Amino acid sequence: MSGVEEMERAAGLPHGSTAEIAFAPETDLPLMLGRTGKAEWVEAIARGLSDRVPYERGHALGTALAEAGFSADATVVDLLRRARAHLHVALVTNATPWLDDDLAELGIADLAHTVVSSAGVGIVKPDRRIYEIAVERAGVPAERCLFVDDRKENVDAAVALGMVGLHYTGPDDLREALAPVLGHS
Repeated sequence: MSGVEEMERAAGLPHGSTAEIAFAPETDLPLMLGRTGKAEWVEAIARGLSDRVPYERGHALGTALAEAGFSADATVVDLLRRARAHLHVALVTNATPWLDDDLAELGIADLAHTVVSSAGVGIVKPDRRIYEIAVERAGVPAERCLFVDDRKENVDAAVALGMVGLHYTGPDDLREALAPVLGHS
């Protein structure tokens, strides 16, 4: 059980209550657009929880979520590192203003040749413009780009621009898509 889950249980909140508030569009969109920072996001979470728990507890929950650890899938990282030797790898992500720190913490700051962060460009997926920026920075036509995402609406938007799309459900999807370049290993 994570620290946030334990804190929610102790506060009498259902599991996921903090994330529900934190990732609601009105709370996380300003963050993903780079218009607010971590402190403002935590404040918004605390305000969002204020009808269920005292402000201080909501603030503590928001802080715990903002500082929660995370990891990258080792299989995916390996596949992308191998692909990077043959292809231009671009990371197109709806991310916080501290994405660079997160990538460094994960040990993958050098994984992508190009990083297009929503907070850095002020545009979130599935807005067509973020894909156009990625294509421009990659320096190849959209038709030569494989866009991989776990959200179908993001894949659909990339396909509408002319990219090849892959709706990611697990590492095997990526392994299969990269097989022509990496072989079947």
